[in-house]
Amino acid sequence: MSGRGKKQAVAGTSGSTSKKSRSSRAGLQFPVARVFRLLRRGKYADRIGSGAAIYLAAVLEYLTAEILELAGNAAHENKKARILPRHIQLAVRNDDELNKLLAGVTIPQGGVLPNILAQLLPKKTLLKKTSGSVSSSQEYGGSQ
Repeated sequence: MSGRGKKQAVAGTSGSTSKKSRSSRAGLQFPVARVFRLLRRGKYADRIGSGAAIYLAAVLEYLTAEILELAGNAAHENKKARILPRHIQLAVRNDDELNKLLAGVTIPQGGVLPNILAQLLPKKTLLKKTSGSVSSSQEYGGSQ
């Protein structure tokens, strides 16, 4: 048995009081109970409020959704169905706010942004005059 089905009603308990997780009550996908447990065990403070774990789980879920959406767009632009670390790198580095947040983070196998300095690009050539006149640099101003 996987343990994912409905719990059988036990004698003495009312069937109307079904257990709902704090994540489902908050409308989140990230586990609020796990975040709360990690906050307590991390010794970040002596006391942790119950709303702190909900808030932190919501922030983590939002950041994850934002990065995955941008990385999915980058994968779609590269005609790929799977998000690779390269797509996450492109998504993070092309977004100003995420780039500032993850400035000191190295994404393994992410590569670098394509960037060629303007000085290294070939110079654009000017169109030559098709009339047979001599240009001013070839004219000789003196008399012989």
